[in-house]
Amino acid sequence: MFRVFVIFLLSVCFSLLSFSRNLSDNDRVRDLVNRYGQTEIYVPYSDYRTLDYLSEKVSVLNVTDKIIEISLSKLTVEWFLSQKYSYSIKEKPDLKGILSSGAQSKAFVWDSYPTYTQYDSLMQSFELNYPTLCRLDTIGTSVNGRMVFALKISDNPGADEAEPSVFYTSTMHGDETGGFMMMLRLADFLLKNYSEDAQVKELTDNLQIWINPLANPDGTYNSGNSISSPVRYNALGKDLNRDFPDPTLIDTQYAKENIDMIRFMRKHRFVISANFHSGNEVVNYPWDRWLTKFHADDTWFYEISRAYADTVHIYSDPDYMRSLNNGVTRGSVWYVIKGGRQDFMTQELHGREVTIEVDDQYVTPADQLSALWENNRHSLLGYLENALYGIHGVVLDSESYAPVPAEVFIKGHDKDSSQVYADTLTGHFVRMIYPGIWPLTFSASGYRDTTINVAANDRQKTDITVYMVKGTIPPDSLLPEPPALYPNPASSVINAVLTDDVTGSVNVMIINSSGKVMLEYDTEAYSDIPLIIDISRLASGIYSAVFTNSRKKSSCRGRFIVIK
Repeated sequence: MFRVFVIFLLSVCFSLLSFSRNLSDNDRVRDLVNRYGQTEIYVPYSDYRTLDYLSEKVSVLNVTDKIIEISLSKLTVEWFLSQKYSYSIKEKPDLKGILSSGAQSKAFVWDSYPTYTQYDSLMQSFELNYPTLCRLDTIGTSVNGRMVFALKISDNPGADEAEPSVFYTSTMHGDETGGFMMMLRLADFLLKNYSEDAQVKELTDNLQIWINPLANPDGTYNSGNSISSPVRYNALGKDLNRDFPDPTLIDTQYAKENIDMIRFMRKHRFVISANFHSGNEVVNYPWDRWLTKFHADDTWFYEISRAYADTVHIYSDPDYMRSLNNGVTRGSVWYVIKGGRQDFMTQELHGREVTIEVDDQYVTPADQLSALWENNRHSLLGYLENALYGIHGVVLDSESYAPVPAEVFIKGHDKDSSQVYADTLTGHFVRMIYPGIWPLTFSASGYRDTTINVAANDRQKTDITVYMVKGTIPPDSLLPEPPALYPNPASSVINAVLTDDVTGSVNVMIINSSGKVMLEYDTEAYSDIPLIIDISRLASGIYSAVFTNSRKKSSCRGRFIVIK
């Protein structure tokens, strides 16, 4: 009996000890988040359903066969702790000696991180020293008022020429710093070598190159003017790469940095782009949010991603960028994320974007920055060259030769918004695609559809001019009335881009063909950013959507079709 009592007593003690340890771990997680703005933890990987659930609620950083690596911020820490998952805390790395801020004269040596003040000066010095090759622009400001810069490099930077616009952007996660320095060095390399390097000259003469080195300055300069304790999140604790409009998420409270970025990207309509991160070494292509769906140009995406990684392998150490499929993965095969920028750019804006993870370490040590640059330099230039290939054309009115903003699509091939559009002002378009003979159809309001078989050759450019003939239908009769509703017809969600006079605090009302209100709620809507409406519970039929600004009482309406 005494033995049984001792065993019972020991069992109680161990239980209390385990409970105390768990409680202290929770307190430690809270303390780390309060002190540093974030902390990383490991959760055992049990099944895909758990991973998918976690990825919707917190920031998943990496997934292996046995472990899910997660980052927690002040917005997500309490939710996670309330779920009572088993976890272990990842030790915070000692950044002493990794980060350094030298004198301004050392900033152009590229082996130390600049202060924010020095970064500001560097960006302005590019325009000052190379006024005929670059122009400094501002995408917007961060929550704390820091500038989110973008540098345009072109042979005629002051003009919006009929040339493909391309975009490199980095460090939307503030503690992923390698790409930040790599983009600064790329800008410097392009400007210094314009007259010396034939490849640089060709890119600069034929493209409009935009570079945004630092998309999240508040995260990188979390502790002040120097980089000493960078965090993944913006100043409000938001993960910017889980916060873009997504048809699988119903959310309208987007981060300020993302609202500004969306307006910038919508304005310039980049034909190809890349978003630089750290935490792994791999080129990640769409889709991130759909495991069983493939992009219409999946083969093309794989080939350009493979080319980036293979070129890296030529110029780097043997073990660099070998993750997953030897440095290349379709995003959702690695792990699914929602609200990511890559998928938003590719689907909503009809662009082509990949995510490039350049370093296993989130914060690249200063003494490794030069090696990181040399590993990626040739790939960075080669990736931009993709915009010079494929089918390039201009769409004109057959009588007036005025530009026609036509939709350019391939029947039986394009899906999930993979079609492209001719520019409203110039009529120019670029359709990058895998080599082959492709039947391109050109469609525009008031014109007859035109289909032309066009050859796309490997690493070559095909130029065409398309003359569209006006039809018998008045040009304006086919234009959609505001708001723009798409996809239409739809089955689960519909996107609504509202007129500027309606955006703000908005009442949304969905009415069926009998006049019955099927759905009504209040939300926030932003200019040029789609409002995502869940219509999954609506039966097949025709519906009206009415959007009313709660303060100004202005409204707009449109019709859409639900097909189940």
